[in-house]
Amino acid sequence: MTETGQPPAQTPQYREHPATSVDGMLMAVVSVLLFLVGVGVALSPLIGLSVLLVPVGVVLAAVGFLLFIGLEMVAPNEAKVVQLFGRYMGSVRTDGLRWVNPFTVRRGVSTRIRNHETSVMKVNDASGSPVEIAAVIVWQVEDTARASFEVDDFVEFVSIQTEAAVRHIAGNYPYDSYDADTSRSLRGSADLITEQLSKEVGERVEAAGVRIVESRFTHLAYASEVAQAMLQRQQASALIAARREIVEGAVGMVDRALARLSEEDVVELDEERKAAMVSNLLVVLCSDRPASPVVNAGTLYQ
Repeated sequence: MTETGQPPAQTPQYREHPATSVDGMLMAVVSVLLFLVGVGVALSPLIGLSVLLVPVGVVLAAVGFLLFIGLEMVAPNEAKVVQLFGRYMGSVRTDGLRWVNPFTVRRGVSTRIRNHETSVMKVNDASGSPVEIAAVIVWQVEDTARASFEVDDFVEFVSIQTEAAVRHIAGNYPYDSYDADTSRSLRGSADLITEQLSKEVGERVEAAGVRIVESRFTHLAYASEVAQAMLQRQQASALIAARREIVEGAVGMVDRALARLSEEDVVELDEERKAAMVSNLLVVLCSDRPASPVVNAGTLYQ
């Protein structure tokens, strides 16, 4: 088994290699000349020449026509997969007008970069909470032979394997991390997880000769039935984190205040008065409402 939980991929039976082809412009000129010469020779008896020239003219015209059939137009970022009687003969990637064996069958395969966006899927994350998730995969055909012969339809193959990988990744991580033990989450570690998604999708579609360029989450949210409860949980977690920061800051400020008072001999405080001062300062600093101080008009000890 691989790291993604998939069985190891079988060794591809086909690998792309260049097909034999020549400059199409030259062959186009040759084929047209042969065809015209052949037609002229075949019609030569009409001007009094020997009838024996007719078969020669027919043969020349047929050869010119066969050469013309071998012409193939290859667009930029496109490859032509060449088959001869069902056997793979290679792929033509050189753009422009090319000439190949006229008895072969040629099929175009686009090597342009494509996007595939999954539908919004409802899956359970690692904590069991239902989430809605969707992703976009940027991919490109790298091996036209495998794309043509290893799978039935490489576009559909990429689509299905992408959705399977997204479901698998979403089930391995929680939507959000609420404690220190959870180092990664779908929302907090999106960049790292999308890198892992690209790797997993790449392993799944390697048999089809496809290369994954990039992957990104396009939709990520709690399912509607738990969204409100999870929102309250997030708000509570944020409030606790904010309170923790406030308390830590308040303790530092109180400690610094007591140290300054002691260093500069501003006032002498016994332990009981220090405790009272600490209590009052913490109430003032940590309260979420404005404090209402009580002014002492007497001495410190009254």
